[in-house]
Amino acid sequence: MNKTALITGASNGIGLELARIHARQGDNLVLVARNKKKLDELKVEIEKQYQVSVHTIGKDLSEKDAALSVFDELKRNGIEVEYLVNNAGFGQLGEFATNSWEKEEQMIQLNITALTHFTKLFLPAMLERGSGKIMNVGSVASFMPGPLMAVYYATKAYVLSFSEAINAEVRGKGVTVTALCPGPTASGFQDAADMKGIKLLETFKMPSSGVVANYGYRAMMKGRAVAIHGFMNRLMVASLRVSPRSLVLKVVKWIQKK
Repeated sequence: MNKTALITGASNGIGLELARIHARQGDNLVLVARNKKKLDELKVEIEKQYQVSVHTIGKDLSEKDAALSVFDELKRNGIEVEYLVNNAGFGQLGEFATNSWEKEEQMIQLNITALTHFTKLFLPAMLERGSGKIMNVGSVASFMPGPLMAVYYATKAYVLSFSEAINAEVRGKGVTVTALCPGPTASGFQDAADMKGIKLLETFKMPSSGVVANYGYRAMMKGRAVAIHGFMNRLMVASLRVSPRSLVLKVVKWIQKK
């Protein structure tokens, strides 16, 4: 029987590529994103190409109890989730004092609350049957504070800490939790966060969403706790252990200036 992967933020970028990867492996899909039209177009493409079942849910996960709504819909339809991929998230460039609180509150709700609630809802059934995998998409931002994107970096630090802790709790029970931590990726994230023209993106050549998605999928299937994509990103994260915090703050602020 085909297993089912639930992927949030599946209408573009890493989420879309993960949907294609799971479909190639014969997994049925539950795809969640705000843009229902895009999801339905993807459903037609994937079902025709891979002969798997695709269930789409148009949902703004920054809304209160959105995760519960998705969970209840799947329960009504008798859909059991083997792979949970918490990919949905967004960032906002700018100074905290002047950024929109409404947007930052939505970011916290999506990047932290929805991710945590999905994990809370689907993990018990995984543990009961002794199988299941969860991938939470963090970032290299998870490892440092981020002036000019303070709330975004803080949300990704939560994702990493939460994922590592839950993975330790479920070790030996047939379930694994992986924190995927990519660097800047060509995914549309930068445009949504108004990051065009910042030094960070001019300095590094960004990998494609497909490359990062493939890396993340393999890491999840191996049950790795933390997966940092790219040699330079792994080197940078390692260097943080010996770098003065004050220097890290200065460098991050400099590369995120336009």
